Amino acid sequence: QVQLVESGGGLVQAGGSLRLSCAVSGRTFSTFDMGWFRQAPGTVRQVVAAITWSGGNTYHADSAKGRFTISRDNAKNTVYLQMNSLKPEDTAVYYCAAGNSDYDSTPPSREYQYHYWGQGTQVTVSS
Repeated sequence: QVQLVESGGGLVQAGGSLRLSCAVSGRTFSTFDMGWFRQAPGTVRQVVAAITWSGGNTYHADSAKGRFTISRDNAKNTVYLQMNSLKPEDTAVYYCAAGNSDYDSTPPSREYQYHYWGQGTQVTVSS
């Protein structure tokens, strides 16, 4: 049974930083492409960043470029999202997701490409 457990969310002031972590168990981590999504109240869930199985290729949504960085450590079965220069509009529940990798070079950026989801972690940025 594949399980994804996020951690690292919390309350931070605008301009601050947080690092989210997602630990994956139940299957070989390197068989997954990984992604981070977020959902603010009253909105649809949107991709923030994604990374291929090897970590060799990444995708960052326009809202995340230059501020957020996705990375992974296959030895620790963990994917990270480093978030800097946080803004109040980054406030959302952040979800980690794992997709069965097809081992190409394109990080998946659509929800339907992911098969397993974490429970979410709240990030709140105060102004």
